[in-house]
Amino acid sequence: MEAKHPKDSKTIVTDLVLPSETNPLNNLFGGDLLARMDRAASIAARRHSRRIVVTASVNHVAFKKTIPLGSVVTVEANISRAFKTSMEVILDVWIEDRESGIRSKANDAIYTFVAVDDGGFPIAVPPLEPETEFEKKRFEAALRRKQLSLVLAGKMDPKEATELKALFE
Repeated sequence: MEAKHPKDSKTIVTDLVLPSETNPLNNLFGGDLLARMDRAASIAARRHSRRIVVTASVNHVAFKKTIPLGSVVTVEANISRAFKTSMEVILDVWIEDRESGIRSKANDAIYTFVAVDDGGFPIAVPPLEPETEFEKKRFEAALRRKQLSLVLAGKMDPKEATELKALFE
């Protein structure tokens, strides 16, 4: 299988926050934002794998800023690493100031998707080949995050998490 690059999966979804998507404080519901991020991550994972993909986990979500009614919201998704059948997707959420047009980061998240065949069984995905220094750092960190998730889930012996252990030596 031929390796792909993070730019091959880049997905940008831009939308407007409508009244039906806001809470009593007129800010975007967290669940609505999670759905937007899930869709963007799904597109990025599908672009990388060219397969049906399913959300395996939401590894991290940080709601750093509220997103007010009427805001223009942009979700950017990129594959940071591909494993055997899974892909880590990093998402950045931006809001645009209505008057100045200046973008500021509102939230971020890390999702994991698994590629599946028509029967719903996991299937191999192409490897990811990072190109920039930033992509290489994300790529390396993805393995540590995966090992941590596996250790916490009881699916990996902490002694086998060599990349993770190296942080503490």
